[in-house]
Amino acid sequence: MLIQLAGPLRRAVNALIAAVNRLDTSFSPVDTLAKLRAHKFALKDSIYILHMLSALFWLTLMEVPPFPYKLVIPVLYAIALLIPFTSQFFIPATPVFSWVLMFYSNQFLPADHRPAVHVVLLPTLESVLYGANISDILTRFTHPILDIIAWLPYGVIHYTFPLVLAALIWLFRPPALRLFAKAFGYQNCIGVFAQIVLPCAAPWYEIIYGLTPAAYGTPGSAGGLGRIDELFGGEGYKRTFASSPLVFGAFPSLHAAWATLEALFLSALWPECAKWAWGYAAVLYWSTMYLSHHYLIDVVGGACLATACFYLLVPEELRNGSVNEAGDKYERYDLESRRDDGFGLGMEEFASDWTVSDGEETPIAYRSPNPAKGKGRGHRHTASIASLIRADERAGEEGWSPIAGAGFVFPPESRR
Repeated sequence: MLIQLAGPLRRAVNALIAAVNRLDTSFSPVDTLAKLRAHKFALKDSIYILHMLSALFWLTLMEVPPFPYKLVIPVLYAIALLIPFTSQFFIPATPVFSWVLMFYSNQFLPADHRPAVHVVLLPTLESVLYGANISDILTRFTHPILDIIAWLPYGVIHYTFPLVLAALIWLFRPPALRLFAKAFGYQNCIGVFAQIVLPCAAPWYEIIYGLTPAAYGTPGSAGGLGRIDELFGGEGYKRTFASSPLVFGAFPSLHAAWATLEALFLSALWPECAKWAWGYAAVLYWSTMYLSHHYLIDVVGGACLATACFYLLVPEELRNGSVNEAGDKYERYDLESRRDDGFGLGMEEFASDWTVSDGEETPIAYRSPNPAKGKGRGHRHTASIASLIRADERAGEEGWSPIAGAGFVFPPESRR
Protein backbone atom coordinates (compact mmCIF):
# COMPACT_ATOMS: atom_id res chain seq x y z
CA MET A 1 0.00 0.00 0.00
CA LEU A 2 1.36 3.37 -1.01
CA ILE A 3 1.31 6.16 1.52
CA GLN A 4 1.91 9.87 1.29
CA LEU A 5 4.24 11.25 3.98
CA ALA A 6 5.64 14.67 4.68
CA GLY A 7 9.33 15.29 3.98
CA PRO A 8 10.81 14.97 7.52
CA LEU A 9 8.59 12.03 8.40
CA ARG A 10 9.38 10.39 5.10
CA ARG A 11 13.12 10.67 5.77
CA ALA A 12 12.62 9.30 9.28
CA VAL A 13 10.75 6.26 7.94
CA ASN A 14 13.43 5.68 5.29
CA ALA A 15 16.16 5.95 7.93
CA LEU A 16 14.36 3.56 10.28
CA ILE A 17 13.92 0.92 7.59
CA ALA A 18 17.55 1.30 6.50
CA ALA A 19 18.72 1.02 10.12
CA VAL A 20 16.69 -2.13 10.69
CA ASN A 21 18.04 -3.63 7.47
CA ARG A 22 21.58 -2.98 8.69
CA LEU A 23 21.06 -5.07 11.82
CA ASP A 24 22.63 -8.48 12.14
CA THR A 25 19.61 -10.68 12.87
CA SER A 26 21.55 -13.86 13.58
CA PHE A 27 21.16 -15.49 16.98
CA SER A 28 23.78 -18.19 16.37
CA PRO A 29 26.93 -18.05 18.53
CA VAL A 30 28.68 -19.96 15.75
CA ASP A 31 28.59 -16.81 13.63
CA THR A 32 30.21 -14.79 16.41
CA LEU A 33 32.96 -17.39 16.87
CA ALA A 34 33.61 -17.37 13.13
CA LYS A 35 33.98 -13.59 13.17
CA LEU A 36 36.29 -13.84 16.15
CA ARG A 37 38.52 -16.35 14.36
CA ALA A 38 38.64 -14.14 11.28
CA HIS A 39 39.37 -10.99 13.27
CA LYS A 40 42.93 -9.67 13.04
CA PHE A 41 43.79 -8.51 16.51
CA ALA A 42 45.59 -5.20 16.90
CA LEU A 43 47.12 -3.32 19.78
CA LYS A 44 43.95 -1.27 20.24
CA ASP A 45 42.06 -4.47 21.12
CA SER A 46 44.07 -4.72 24.33
CA ILE A 47 41.71 -2.15 25.84
CA TYR A 48 39.24 -4.98 26.35
CA ILE A 49 41.75 -6.68 28.66
CA LEU A 50 41.62 -3.52 30.78
CA HIS A 51 37.83 -3.68 30.75
CA MET A 52 37.90 -7.29 31.93
CA LEU A 53 40.34 -6.51 34.75
CA SER A 54 38.23 -3.54 35.80
CA ALA A 55 35.07 -5.65 35.79
CA LEU A 56 36.79 -8.36 37.82
CA PHE A 57 37.91 -5.81 40.43
CA TRP A 58 34.55 -4.11 40.85
CA LEU A 59 32.57 -7.36 40.77
CA THR A 60 34.80 -8.70 43.53
CA LEU A 61 34.06 -5.61 45.65
CA MET A 62 30.33 -5.71 44.95
CA GLU A 63 28.33 -6.74 48.01
CA VAL A 64 24.81 -6.26 46.66
CA PRO A 65 23.81 -8.58 45.10
CA PRO A 66 25.98 -11.00 47.09
CA PHE A 67 27.88 -13.99 45.80
CA PRO A 68 26.88 -16.13 43.92
CA TYR A 69 23.98 -14.03 42.60
CA LYS A 70 26.30 -11.35 41.26
CA LEU A 71 27.80 -13.93 38.91
CA VAL A 72 24.63 -13.55 36.86
CA ILE A 73 25.98 -10.21 35.62
CA PRO A 74 29.08 -11.54 33.80
CA VAL A 75 27.19 -14.63 32.60
CA LEU A 76 24.46 -12.57 30.98
CA TYR A 77 27.01 -10.21 29.49
CA ALA A 78 28.98 -13.11 28.02
CA ILE A 79 25.80 -14.52 26.47
CA ALA A 80 25.02 -11.09 25.00
CA LEU A 81 28.48 -11.02 23.42
CA LEU A 82 28.09 -14.49 21.92
CA ILE A 83 24.79 -13.75 20.18
CA PRO A 84 25.39 -11.65 17.04
CA PHE A 85 22.13 -9.74 17.37
CA THR A 86 22.95 -8.47 20.87
CA SER A 87 26.74 -8.26 20.48
CA GLN A 88 26.39 -5.53 17.85
CA PHE A 89 25.03 -3.33 20.65
CA PHE A 90 26.95 -4.62 23.66
CA ILE A 91 30.47 -4.52 22.22
CA PRO A 92 30.39 -0.79 21.33
CA ALA A 93 28.71 -0.07 24.68
CA THR A 94 31.44 -1.82 26.71
CA PRO A 95 32.94 1.49 27.97
CA VAL A 96 29.47 2.56 29.12
CA PHE A 97 28.94 -0.69 31.05
CA SER A 98 32.39 -0.30 32.61
CA TRP A 99 31.41 3.14 33.85
CA VAL A 100 28.10 1.92 35.29
CA LEU A 101 29.83 -0.92 37.13
CA MET A 102 32.51 1.40 38.51
CA PHE A 103 29.96 4.02 39.58
CA TYR A 104 27.79 1.50 41.41
CA SER A 105 30.49 -0.64 43.05
CA ASN A 106 32.69 2.19 44.33
CA GLN A 107 30.38 2.50 47.35
CA PHE A 108 31.73 -0.83 48.63
CA LEU A 109 35.31 0.42 48.84
CA PRO A 110 36.42 0.33 52.52
CA ALA A 111 36.47 3.83 54.02
CA ASP A 112 39.94 3.33 55.48
CA HIS A 113 41.29 2.71 51.95
CA ARG A 114 39.74 5.86 50.53
CA PRO A 115 41.37 9.28 50.30
CA ALA A 116 40.12 12.08 52.56
CA VAL A 117 37.17 14.13 51.33
CA HIS A 118 38.06 17.67 50.27
CA VAL A 119 35.56 20.19 51.61
CA VAL A 120 37.51 23.45 51.33
CA LEU A 121 39.40 22.74 48.08
CA LEU A 122 36.72 23.60 45.52
CA PRO A 123 35.29 26.79 47.10
CA THR A 124 38.84 28.04 47.68
CA LEU A 125 39.88 27.40 44.08
CA GLU A 126 36.67 29.00 42.86
CA SER A 127 37.33 32.17 44.84
CA VAL A 128 40.96 32.28 43.69
CA LEU A 129 40.26 31.65 40.02
CA TYR A 130 37.01 33.57 39.58
CA GLY A 131 37.14 36.11 42.38
CA ALA A 132 34.02 34.81 44.13
CA ASN A 133 32.03 31.70 44.95
CA ILE A 134 29.82 31.76 41.86
CA SER A 135 27.68 28.85 42.99
CA ASP A 136 26.93 30.58 46.29
CA ILE A 137 25.90 33.74 44.46
CA LEU A 138 23.55 31.85 42.13
CA THR A 139 21.79 30.07 45.01
CA ARG A 140 21.00 33.20 47.02
CA PHE A 141 17.80 33.95 45.08
CA THR A 142 15.42 31.12 44.24
CA HIS A 143 11.95 31.07 42.71
CA PRO A 144 9.59 28.26 41.66
CA ILE A 145 9.84 29.32 38.01
CA LEU A 146 13.62 29.23 38.16
CA ASP A 147 13.39 25.88 39.92
CA ILE A 148 11.39 24.44 37.03
CA ILE A 149 13.77 25.90 34.44
CA ALA A 150 16.74 24.38 36.26
CA TRP A 151 15.02 21.08 36.98
CA LEU A 152 14.09 20.22 33.39
CA PRO A 153 17.65 20.03 31.98
CA TYR A 154 19.29 18.80 35.19
CA GLY A 155 16.76 16.31 36.50
CA VAL A 156 14.90 15.16 33.37
CA ILE A 157 16.56 15.86 30.01
CA HIS A 158 20.03 15.00 31.32
CA TYR A 159 19.09 11.35 31.84
CA THR A 160 17.17 10.89 28.58
CA PHE A 161 19.14 12.98 26.10
CA PRO A 162 22.02 10.47 25.59
CA LEU A 163 19.53 7.75 24.63
CA VAL A 164 17.66 10.07 22.27
CA LEU A 165 20.88 11.28 20.67
CA ALA A 166 22.18 7.72 20.29
CA ALA A 167 18.92 6.75 18.57
CA LEU A 168 19.18 9.71 16.18
CA ILE A 169 22.78 8.85 15.35
CA TRP A 170 21.82 5.21 14.79
CA LEU A 171 19.11 6.31 12.36
CA PHE A 172 20.74 9.16 10.47
CA ARG A 173 24.51 9.02 11.10
CA PRO A 174 25.25 5.33 11.79
CA PRO A 175 29.05 5.51 11.34
CA ALA A 176 29.23 7.91 14.30
CA LEU A 177 27.37 5.69 16.80
CA ARG A 178 30.39 3.65 17.89
CA LEU A 179 32.40 6.84 18.32
CA PHE A 180 29.68 8.42 20.44
CA ALA A 181 29.48 5.33 22.66
CA LYS A 182 33.26 5.26 23.01
CA ALA A 183 33.61 8.95 23.86
CA PHE A 184 30.63 8.88 26.20
CA GLY A 185 31.77 5.75 28.01
CA TYR A 186 35.43 6.67 28.46
CA GLN A 187 34.52 10.21 29.48
CA ASN A 188 32.36 8.84 32.28
CA CYS A 189 34.97 6.27 33.31
CA ILE A 190 37.62 8.97 33.63
CA GLY A 191 35.20 11.27 35.45
CA VAL A 192 34.15 8.67 38.03
CA PHE A 193 37.76 7.57 38.55
CA ALA A 194 38.70 11.22 39.23
CA GLN A 195 35.79 11.53 41.67
CA ILE A 196 36.98 8.41 43.53
CA VAL A 197 40.65 9.41 43.85
CA LEU A 198 39.85 13.10 44.46
CA PRO A 199 36.58 13.14 46.43
CA CYS A 200 35.17 16.65 46.83
CA ALA A 201 32.08 17.93 48.60
CA ALA A 202 29.39 19.70 46.59
CA PRO A 203 27.94 23.13 47.48
CA TRP A 204 24.96 21.51 49.23
CA TYR A 205 27.38 20.08 51.81
CA GLU A 206 28.70 23.56 52.58
CA ILE A 207 25.13 24.85 52.92
CA ILE A 208 24.12 22.06 55.34
CA TYR A 209 27.31 21.32 57.27
CA GLY A 210 29.54 24.32 56.62
CA LEU A 211 33.23 23.63 56.07
CA THR A 212 33.49 20.89 58.68
CA PRO A 213 35.34 17.70 57.65
CA ALA A 214 33.21 15.19 55.78
CA ALA A 215 32.84 11.48 56.45
CA TYR A 216 31.99 8.80 53.90
CA GLY A 217 28.89 7.78 55.80
CA THR A 218 27.26 11.15 55.15
CA PRO A 219 24.08 10.71 53.09
CA GLY A 220 23.75 12.59 49.85
CA SER A 221 21.42 15.52 49.39
CA ALA A 222 19.10 16.51 46.57
CA GLY A 223 20.09 20.15 47.03
CA GLY A 224 17.81 22.43 45.08
CA LEU A 225 15.98 19.45 43.63
CA GLY A 226 14.41 19.03 47.05
CA ARG A 227 12.28 22.05 46.19
CA ILE A 228 11.01 20.14 43.15
CA ASP A 229 9.93 17.29 45.44
CA GLU A 230 8.07 19.78 47.63
CA LEU A 231 6.53 21.44 44.60
CA PHE A 232 5.10 18.15 43.29
CA GLY A 233 4.50 16.57 46.67
CA GLY A 234 6.98 13.71 46.33
CA GLU A 235 10.32 12.53 47.69
CA GLY A 236 11.86 10.92 44.60
CA TYR A 237 14.94 13.11 44.32
CA LYS A 238 15.56 13.17 48.08
CA ARG A 239 15.56 9.37 48.25
CA THR A 240 17.64 8.97 45.10
CA PHE A 241 20.41 11.32 46.13
CA ALA A 242 20.39 10.11 49.74
CA SER A 243 21.31 6.62 48.51
CA SER A 244 23.77 7.76 45.83
CA PRO A 245 26.73 5.37 45.39
CA LEU A 246 29.08 8.35 44.96
CA VAL A 247 28.18 11.17 47.37
CA PHE A 248 31.39 13.19 47.12
CA GLY A 249 31.72 13.32 43.35
CA ALA A 250 31.51 17.05 42.71
CA PHE A 251 34.60 17.33 40.52
CA PRO A 252 34.42 17.02 37.59
CA SER A 253 30.74 17.60 36.86
CA LEU A 254 29.49 14.77 34.66
CA HIS A 255 26.29 16.72 34.12
CA ALA A 256 28.39 19.38 32.41
CA ALA A 257 30.46 16.73 30.61
CA TRP A 258 27.38 15.01 29.18
CA ALA A 259 25.86 18.27 27.93
CA THR A 260 29.17 19.36 26.40
CA LEU A 261 29.76 16.07 24.59
CA GLU A 262 26.18 16.05 23.30
CA ALA A 263 26.57 19.61 22.03
CA LEU A 264 29.85 18.74 20.32
CA PHE A 265 28.35 15.74 18.52
CA LEU A 266 25.22 17.64 17.53
CA SER A 267 27.31 20.53 16.21
CA ALA A 268 29.44 18.15 14.14
CA LEU A 269 26.64 15.94 12.80
CA TRP A 270 23.86 18.52 12.50
CA PRO A 271 25.48 21.98 12.34
CA GLU A 272 22.08 23.64 12.05
CA CYS A 273 21.30 22.44 15.58
CA ALA A 274 24.50 23.82 17.12
CA LYS A 275 22.96 26.93 18.63
CA TRP A 276 20.18 24.91 20.30
CA ALA A 277 22.63 22.30 21.59
CA TRP A 278 24.92 24.89 23.14
CA GLY A 279 21.93 26.81 24.47
CA TYR A 280 20.82 23.66 26.28
CA ALA A 281 24.36 23.15 27.59
CA ALA A 282 24.51 26.73 28.88
CA VAL A 283 21.22 26.34 30.77
CA LEU A 284 22.42 23.06 32.26
CA TYR A 285 25.72 24.67 33.34
CA TRP A 286 23.71 27.27 35.22
CA SER A 287 21.30 24.73 36.70
CA THR A 288 24.12 22.64 38.22
CA MET A 289 25.17 25.67 40.28
CA TYR A 290 21.69 27.06 40.92
CA LEU A 291 20.60 23.72 42.38
CA SER A 292 23.76 23.68 44.59
CA HIS A 293 25.18 20.48 43.11
CA HIS A 294 28.37 21.89 41.59
CA TYR A 295 30.80 24.77 41.74
CA LEU A 296 31.76 26.62 38.60
CA ILE A 297 35.15 24.92 38.60
CA ASP A 298 33.35 21.55 38.50
CA VAL A 299 31.45 22.68 35.42
CA VAL A 300 34.63 23.87 33.73
CA GLY A 301 36.35 20.60 34.58
CA GLY A 302 33.50 18.53 33.17
CA ALA A 303 33.36 20.59 29.97
CA CYS A 304 37.14 20.26 29.50
CA LEU A 305 36.93 16.49 30.05
CA ALA A 306 34.22 16.12 27.41
CA THR A 307 36.10 18.31 24.95
CA ALA A 308 39.31 16.33 25.45
CA CYS A 309 37.53 13.00 24.89
CA PHE A 310 35.80 14.35 21.80
CA TYR A 311 39.00 15.56 20.15
CA LEU A 312 41.08 12.57 21.20
CA LEU A 313 38.62 9.79 20.33
CA VAL A 314 36.66 11.22 17.41
CA PRO A 315 38.40 11.42 13.99
CA GLU A 316 38.79 14.75 12.28
CA GLU A 317 36.42 13.96 9.40
CA LEU A 318 33.53 13.57 11.85
CA ARG A 319 34.50 16.60 13.90
CA ASN A 320 34.39 18.62 10.69
CA GLY A 321 30.85 17.45 10.00
CA SER A 322 31.66 15.46 6.86
CA VAL A 323 29.87 12.27 7.98
CA ASN A 324 26.51 11.97 6.28
CA GLU A 325 26.18 8.32 5.43
CA ALA A 326 22.48 7.95 6.14
CA GLY A 327 21.18 10.07 3.29
CA ASP A 328 20.10 8.42 0.08
CA LYS A 329 22.00 8.93 -3.17
CA TYR A 330 19.89 11.94 -4.14
CA GLU A 331 20.74 13.73 -0.92
CA ARG A 332 24.35 12.51 -0.81
CA TYR A 333 25.24 13.71 -4.31
CA ASP A 334 22.97 16.77 -4.34
CA LEU A 335 20.74 15.37 -7.07
CA GLU A 336 17.18 16.29 -7.79
CA SER A 337 14.94 13.80 -6.02
CA ARG A 338 13.03 11.37 -8.23
CA ARG A 339 9.44 12.28 -8.95
CA ASP A 340 6.85 10.15 -7.22
CA ASP A 341 4.28 10.61 -10.01
CA GLY A 342 1.64 11.38 -7.43
CA PHE A 343 1.70 7.90 -5.94
CA GLY A 344 3.26 9.00 -2.67
CA LEU A 345 5.70 6.76 -0.86
CA GLY A 346 5.96 3.25 -2.25
CA MET A 347 8.24 0.40 -1.20
CA GLU A 348 10.52 1.03 -4.16
CA GLU A 349 11.54 4.28 -2.52
CA PHE A 350 13.06 2.26 0.31
CA ALA A 351 15.27 0.22 -2.02
CA SER A 352 19.00 0.67 -1.85
CA ASP A 353 21.53 0.18 -4.63
CA TRP A 354 20.97 -3.57 -4.12
CA THR A 355 17.75 -5.03 -5.45
CA VAL A 356 16.53 -8.58 -4.96
CA SER A 357 15.65 -10.26 -8.23
CA ASP A 358 15.19 -13.92 -9.18
CA GLY A 359 16.24 -15.05 -5.71
CA GLU A 360 19.67 -13.38 -5.76
CA GLU A 361 21.21 -9.99 -5.09
CA THR A 362 22.94 -8.16 -7.91
CA PRO A 363 24.42 -4.68 -7.69
CA ILE A 364 22.43 -2.29 -9.80
CA ALA A 365 25.63 -0.94 -11.36
CA TYR A 366 26.13 -4.33 -13.09
CA ARG A 367 22.69 -4.60 -14.65
CA SER A 368 21.87 -3.98 -18.21
CA PRO A 369 20.55 -0.47 -18.87
CA ASN A 370 18.17 -2.05 -21.36
CA PRO A 371 15.53 -4.14 -19.58
CA ALA A 372 14.71 -5.92 -22.81
CA LYS A 373 18.21 -7.44 -22.94
CA GLY A 374 18.72 -7.88 -19.25
CA LYS A 375 17.14 -11.35 -18.95
CA GLY A 376 14.23 -9.96 -17.04
CA ARG A 377 16.36 -8.04 -14.55
CA GLY A 378 15.00 -4.59 -15.06
CA HIS A 379 15.60 -1.95 -12.46
CA ARG A 380 13.52 0.93 -11.21
CA HIS A 381 16.22 3.54 -10.79
CA THR A 382 19.48 4.58 -12.41
CA ALA A 383 22.92 3.61 -11.20
CA SER A 384 24.23 5.90 -8.50
CA ILE A 385 26.92 8.44 -9.24
CA ALA A 386 29.30 6.43 -7.07
CA SER A 387 29.06 3.47 -9.46
CA LEU A 388 30.20 5.65 -12.40
CA ILE A 389 33.33 7.00 -10.71
CA ARG A 390 36.56 5.82 -12.43
CA ALA A 391 34.52 4.12 -15.14
CA ASP A 392 37.56 3.63 -17.36
CA GLU A 393 39.07 1.21 -14.83
CA ARG A 394 35.91 -0.90 -14.82
CA ALA A 395 35.33 -0.97 -18.54
CA GLY A 396 36.87 -4.42 -18.83
CA GLU A 397 34.56 -5.99 -16.31
CA GLU A 398 32.02 -8.30 -17.88
CA GLY A 399 28.45 -7.07 -17.91
CA TRP A 400 29.22 -3.44 -17.14
CA SER A 401 29.81 -0.38 -19.23
CA PRO A 402 28.92 3.24 -18.58
CA ILE A 403 27.64 3.75 -22.12
CA ALA A 404 27.18 0.30 -23.65
CA GLY A 405 23.86 -1.16 -24.59
CA ALA A 406 21.36 -0.76 -27.36
CA GLY A 407 19.23 1.38 -25.14
CA PHE A 408 21.85 4.14 -25.07
CA VAL A 409 21.42 6.86 -27.67
CA PHE A 410 23.43 10.06 -27.92
CA PRO A 411 22.30 12.70 -28.31
CA PRO A 412 19.14 11.67 -26.52
CA GLU A 413 16.04 11.40 -28.66
CA SER A 414 12.89 13.19 -27.69
CA ARG A 415 10.18 10.89 -26.33
CA ARG A 416 7.32 13.22 -27.16
